[in-house]
Amino acid sequence: MKKMWKSVLSFVLVAAVSAGVSVGTYSYLNENKGVASINTAGFQQPLKLATYNSVAAENTDFTAAAENAVHGVVHIKSTTEMKEQPQGRQPQYMDPFEFFFGDRGGFQRPQAQPRVGFGSGVIISTDGYILTNNHVVDGATDLDITLNDGRKFKGKLIGADEFTDIALVKVEADNLPVIPFGDSEKLKVGEWVLAVGNPFNLTSTVTAGIVSAKGRGISAMQRGGNMKIESFIQTDAAVNPGNSGGALINTKGELIGINTAIYSETGNYAGYSFAVPISIAGKIANDLKQYGAVQRAVLGVSITDIPNMPEDKKGDVKVYEGAYVAEFSDFSSAKEAGMEVGDVITHVNGVKVKNSNELQEQVSKFRPGDNCEITVDRKGKTKTFTVKLRNRQGNTEIVKGDAGASVLGATFKELTKEQKREFGVNYGIMIESVSRGKLSEAGVKKGFVIMIVNDNKITSPDDLDRIVKDIMSGNSEDQGLFIKGFYKSDKGQVVRHYAIDLL
Repeated sequence: MKKMWKSVLSFVLVAAVSAGVSVGTYSYLNENKGVASINTAGFQQPLKLATYNSVAAENTDFTAAAENAVHGVVHIKSTTEMKEQPQGRQPQYMDPFEFFFGDRGGFQRPQAQPRVGFGSGVIISTDGYILTNNHVVDGATDLDITLNDGRKFKGKLIGADEFTDIALVKVEADNLPVIPFGDSEKLKVGEWVLAVGNPFNLTSTVTAGIVSAKGRGISAMQRGGNMKIESFIQTDAAVNPGNSGGALINTKGELIGINTAIYSETGNYAGYSFAVPISIAGKIANDLKQYGAVQRAVLGVSITDIPNMPEDKKGDVKVYEGAYVAEFSDFSSAKEAGMEVGDVITHVNGVKVKNSNELQEQVSKFRPGDNCEITVDRKGKTKTFTVKLRNRQGNTEIVKGDAGASVLGATFKELTKEQKREFGVNYGIMIESVSRGKLSEAGVKKGFVIMIVNDNKITSPDDLDRIVKDIMSGNSEDQGLFIKGFYKSDKGQVVRHYAIDLL
């Protein structure tokens, strides 16, 4: 699986050693139309959504908003225990010498040192739910959470989503201070905002700026960018390494985004920062809390912005803003509803979308099975379709957090040090039991040692479960598993490869 959020030439993720996010949650108020709206039902919050009013710059007082927000932002220390790695170059595929002979040279390898990173997070629930970036907690074996008042807690990762860089963490505490949810869709360009976080480990830092753009995509700024859902709030509030996962708030003190990335050639702030809007982060957090996995709805269309559409098709397009439908997927609910290639999507449930990023933002608020109204411009004529959204597999089934065990029909355990020494390998997981499921259908038996899945080294059952969940929820381009491993026999290892279709 491709690694998300890589540092590149002129684009650096905030807090290369950490991160964080904030959250709101969504309820689905209108079953027929699938209208999604922000509310606080999913998390315990003492405050209701405040009435939104813009404030003239000359009358703006940041003190009340800043004072309330700093208590709802936490410091996150993430520690990753580095596992023993094979010596020398790390290939994507199995090293046959390592595979068959292991570390038998008698040399002492230096012991891997823990990797420590720091970032921010936002308390979104009085009972201890904290939103942060996935890149803050990714791979962490230990999370230390420090509140603004100095109290310290151990954090537990509830779930994470690489495609939006959102993660949900829980601490065991009550009556915690929270930042009330705001409505990022009502933000206006030019409006004042505050960024609250822990840059360079300087806790409770507040900076101010304005919203300089909305619906911003940043993949074009990266070499090999792999962001799948992005419609960022761009601001000029100063954000630096350590701010990741911190709060972006309006002058009412409401949470309207999670500071996630900066545009920089040096790694430090150089003018612009980017935040995941709460309209995206809220739904992701609610899914992670309720299901343990993101329920990703799709229209089943391949889209592009109008300036990037084929030149020979531009004569048929009569609007200047929207998302151009280039083609349909195999299981396209949009096509079934009556949409055609060449349509330009201009509204989702009455909300205007100016580009493909804004379309992604609107659709990301829904779950498979929801209905939404899609308005398109077709060669100058306006048409509206009711689309029943599905997941990428073409159905509306709920994806659970334990997808790996349930779909594969097996239980797994990490190899012990003694087993690694016996087998002559440095990583891998063993199948403890096999019941009815994908593995038994493929002929995989108990005792098989899995080492590589889809070119990824498997060091723990969580590694395999994460790959399966990404495929089942539509977060991966892969449609199945290509497994490499071996059985132990009296004559040594018997290498086997299995191809398993999950979709």
